[in-house]
Amino acid sequence: MLKLKPKFIVLNKKQVTKYLLIFTFIVAASLIAKPTVQSVFNQTTAKPAKKSLPIYSVNTDQNKVAISFDAAWGADDTDELLKILKDNDVKTTFFLCGYWIDKYPDEVKKIYEQGHDIGNHSNTHPHGAQLSLEQNKEEIMNAHKKVKDLLGVDMELYRPPFGEYNDTVLKAAQECNYYSIQWDVDSLDWKEKGRQAQIDQVLNNKNLGKGSIILFHNDAKYTPESLDETIKGLKSKGYEIVKIADLIYKDNYFMDHTGRQFKKEEK
Repeated sequence: MLKLKPKFIVLNKKQVTKYLLIFTFIVAASLIAKPTVQSVFNQTTAKPAKKSLPIYSVNTDQNKVAISFDAAWGADDTDELLKILKDNDVKTTFFLCGYWIDKYPDEVKKIYEQGHDIGNHSNTHPHGAQLSLEQNKEEIMNAHKKVKDLLGVDMELYRPPFGEYNDTVLKAAQECNYYSIQWDVDSLDWKEKGRQAQIDQVLNNKNLGKGSIILFHNDAKYTPESLDETIKGLKSKGYEIVKIADLIYKDNYFMDHTGRQFKKEEK
């Protein structure tokens, strides 16, 4: 068998220098390119959700958040809440049930006259996912008519009772010309954990950010005690507090899989 002897290439000084420069250039180029390539893969592009979703938050470059109150039970704290909001020069959104409107028409007028938005929270606070399309529409429109008769305004924001929804609930709202609204920051005021716990729950919430929608209830035990400091805390973080109607996009938008609303790029 023929044996081949290995051949060794002997480089002179110029060749060694040449190859060292080439090798150095390749290594440097790879180091420079790596972060660029990685950044491309790290970019996340929002895509429309595969199923219908209500609006949980809004994608915006502006430091804006919205505060909302659900009103389904008592009304004893209404005057105090409205005073705190007025003292802080803040406008919010109140979602009202039809029977609450029936029982507290003067409170509804106060809320509206002080510049807050009136939202629809159904007529009787049912589990909408257990109702038919027509029953959901009836719930929405019965409450709608009560506000229309009382204030002369057409509501456009709907928050399903219990935050419960399915495709039927969302379709009913859409067919009644409503935007379905949820939240991404829950004060958990209904758990009655105390004043400071409620403040921390909002201000230190992992979801709090530009375009957040914050949930309170108008009759929760510690909300009157915690609201002023919560508002001041939000402002100290640089947030402007606006009504939901002034935060969301009314047209030319899509929802991602988290319920975050995005404005479609103009073409």
